[in-house]
Amino acid sequence: MKPIQAVCYVIIACFSVVEAVAQSGWCLQSSGTTAVLWGVSFTNVTTGIAVGNWGSILRTTNGGTTWLSQSSGTAENLSGVCFTDANTGTAVGGGGTILRTTNGGASWASQSSNTTDLLIAVSFTDANIGTAVGDYGNILRTTNGGATWTRQPSGTTNALRGVCFTDAKSGIAVGAGGTILRTTDGGASWTAKLSGTADQLYGVAFSGANHGIVVGGIVDGEFRNESVILLTFDGGASWISRTAPTTKGLDAVCYADAHTAYAVGARFWKEPDNRSGVVIRTTDSGKSWTLLLDSTAVLWGVSFKDSSNGTVVGSGGTILRTTTGGVTWVEGNQHGDIPQEYMLNQNYPNPFNPSTTIKYELLHDSYMGLTVYDVLGREVSVLVNDRRDAGFHEVMFDGSGLASGVYLYRLTAGSVVQTRRMILIR
Repeated sequence: MKPIQAVCYVIIACFSVVEAVAQSGWCLQSSGTTAVLWGVSFTNVTTGIAVGNWGSILRTTNGGTTWLSQSSGTAENLSGVCFTDANTGTAVGGGGTILRTTNGGASWASQSSNTTDLLIAVSFTDANIGTAVGDYGNILRTTNGGATWTRQPSGTTNALRGVCFTDAKSGIAVGAGGTILRTTDGGASWTAKLSGTADQLYGVAFSGANHGIVVGGIVDGEFRNESVILLTFDGGASWISRTAPTTKGLDAVCYADAHTAYAVGARFWKEPDNRSGVVIRTTDSGKSWTLLLDSTAVLWGVSFKDSSNGTVVGSGGTILRTTTGGVTWVEGNQHGDIPQEYMLNQNYPNPFNPSTTIKYELLHDSYMGLTVYDVLGREVSVLVNDRRDAGFHEVMFDGSGLASGVYLYRLTAGSVVQTRRMILIR
């Protein structure tokens, strides 16, 4: 197989997806396929698998510098993939397809699911215990690494499109019509929970046993143009709605660390020219979200292994990669020297509508925060909450969805605290 070389575009090209990526700091990687890629799972920062239409399986062991096509042994569309360690992974898809690898995705073996219905998502808590969900309320469970799969009663015929288990017993499945199902006994029984929406729910992720995020959106036959974000802080027993910085439907969500999560999605009509995708991020467990990327590629899957390194996949074989958390700050020594002091600069432009750039300087490597507040001192958005190298940095703040007025942004790094004002004008 010929290695597929990745290309990082540093100029604005004629394709709008490339233009958006170049402006955002993401790297557009060449997948070597035009197939829709539905799911992606990284086992560590460098090793990952993407799956998609026509039985497509792509593998990288160098963070996407090269992607190699792997033989799946099927022509069915593959919708979801999950790895529990560097070697062991499972992919699911059309016709009840379940594939298993024990060598990091180099080869795949078919498993019997005892169904011909579409399987859409899969979640494993270890190499042996896993759950797959799909059309018509299908829930399948294995406790022996997929040697056998057993159907579980879901209590619904709605399509289930996302599933996440936090341990062998506790899990959440989501799907059509605002469906949220919860189990605390390994799926022996599932209980419907009130979601507060009738919209489609596509993705679910948890950080620990209690904190979880569900994403989705409206689907109305020919188009989708409304986002849904739901949060739980009690393991899925109850859910509350949050506002997204986009009206595009959201397809997938994943946690990068205890508080940082990413969601991807799309807005589209039947006509390809009216399709577009989005990446959003939260650094406060889903309470507030920031728009990171808006492009013409429809985005379907996302995987982050930490708050810096992540991969997004989507239509037309699209693979996007970031090593900076997907934001537009400049890592390290941008100007060829080290700042003489800690400095929070005035945002530009100011006034702004709806986005502005905030630059800051760090004298030493620091664990630092950059947070936006309203004039009453209420937190609006956490832009940075992580360790950063000494040097010159910048980050974009998007005020979409906020009212006109004065906002404060504050840098904290050790004993250093600096605050400036900015003005949003509609």
